[in-house]
Amino acid sequence: MSMINKEIGDFSVQAYQNDAFQTVAKKDIMGKWSVFFFYPADFTFVCPTELEDLANKYEDFKAAGCEIYSVSCDTHFVHKAWHAASDRIKKIQYPMLADPTHALARDFDVYIEADGVAERGSFIVNPEGKIVAYEVIAGNVGRNADELFRRVQACQFVAEHGDEVCPAKWQPGAETLKPSLDLVGQL
Repeated sequence: MSMINKEIGDFSVQAYQNDAFQTVAKKDIMGKWSVFFFYPADFTFVCPTELEDLANKYEDFKAAGCEIYSVSCDTHFVHKAWHAASDRIKKIQYPMLADPTHALARDFDVYIEADGVAERGSFIVNPEGKIVAYEVIAGNVGRNADELFRRVQACQFVAEHGDEVCPAKWQPGAETLKPSLDLVGQL
């Protein structure tokens, strides 16, 4: 079943950000673009490489009006401990959401019941709280922040220019496509 256009459920979770704990709720994400970046667990192997990659790209996401929320089934206390212990994770300035009850992982359909962790899932959520793009990949394959950022930009572009679509490898400023009724029959 596709998650495209699914409105995310109501939530309120603890987060670790900038040496402090805070609550993040659905109301906090409404009205802006968001990326929910699920990963299996803190203190693991592939996860810190991905989270560091996102941390290095965070200013670009913020400049595009998009907040990043990393999410694992760990508690906010574990996020704080990992942040203190890992040079890679110390770079993170975006909110690290705690999901020990698995409510978010279940809502985004990435919870692995048998293991008690989340799949590697990246979800782009529009200002209305709806999923407009996502990918879920195997736990042993890391993701690319540059490609995720490109997808955010493409989603933002098509939201603003509803009559245009972005082809493969589209970058801001590149040509887009304007589907016509004549072409639709040829698809």
